[in-house]
Amino acid sequence: MKRYFFLASYWRLSPFVRILSTITLFILLFGGVIHIIEPTTYQTWFDGIWWALITTTTIGYGDLVPHTLLGKIAAIALILLGTGFVSTYFVTLSAKTVSRENALFAGELPYTKNNHIILIGWNERVRELLKQISVIHPEKPCVIIDETLKRWEVPKNIHFIKGNPTHDDILRKANIHEAHCVMITANQHKNETEADLSSIVTLLTIKALNPSVYTVIEILTAQQVENAKRAGADEIVQTNKLTSFMLANSIEAPRVVFVLEQLLNQREGNRFSFLKAEEEWIGKSFDEALSLLRSNRILLIGVMREEELWINPSPPLLIERNDQLFVLLD
Repeated sequence: MKRYFFLASYWRLSPFVRILSTITLFILLFGGVIHIIEPTTYQTWFDGIWWALITTTTIGYGDLVPHTLLGKIAAIALILLGTGFVSTYFVTLSAKTVSRENALFAGELPYTKNNHIILIGWNERVRELLKQISVIHPEKPCVIIDETLKRWEVPKNIHFIKGNPTHDDILRKANIHEAHCVMITANQHKNETEADLSSIVTLLTIKALNPSVYTVIEILTAQQVENAKRAGADEIVQTNKLTSFMLANSIEAPRVVFVLEQLLNQREGNRFSFLKAEEEWIGKSFDEALSLLRSNRILLIGVMREEELWINPSPPLLIERNDQLFVLLD
């Protein structure tokens, strides 16, 4: 019964472990056997193990060779059996490596790390987004989920998972439960309304699996903004609306688009941010806070209080405890 359980446990091991264990057993066994058969040539068990290891992997150096008939028979058996297992080991190792690499590029391998950023969809926006994330959060790995790509080619340092992001198993494969945040981009292969509905369904699935994860969703049509809020979106980016604003402003103020691009580009020197009101700023006027921040090369632009944002408010406005200061950082 014990032998049955031992064999059952042995065959449950991966082929890689089984072959490696068998090779180790052969080397130890034949090392002991040759030491017993020819104690004058192989004076210690370690000498026997050394001979068995070299004979198995390289057919010997010639420094230690058996002289008796039994020793030569043992050497022949070791060469036939041991070399075969070693060759099988390296073939299995190579096949496993190639198989894993193919599975990785095909998007079949699950992601096992945590505190990562999940990006839904693959398009030019995501390609540029990866460049920005590498500046903002260079320490955070990224996972791409997309069902249209047949094989992941670039960039190599991004983990790719192929599949429908509305399916629970695909999101679990991306380790949604331990993600830092999720960004959902509009599906470029659908019309605007269908793309928004698909994004909202994806958002609902994500929030069902991990209600606390921070989510950013791209919405194309104004009609679906409220639905995205109901689905639990933490941030909604209305791409078409933002583009319209920039186009309209470019008529009245030429080059304004270039300025906005520079300000929003995280790879450039300056960037927008929110700062929580510190104790030394509370109770001071907007002008006073502006002067304090400018001494640290921080430009105060506005104040956000709850859901209301004041850009360039009147100078007497007082900073309150829970205010968020909208600033431009150097």
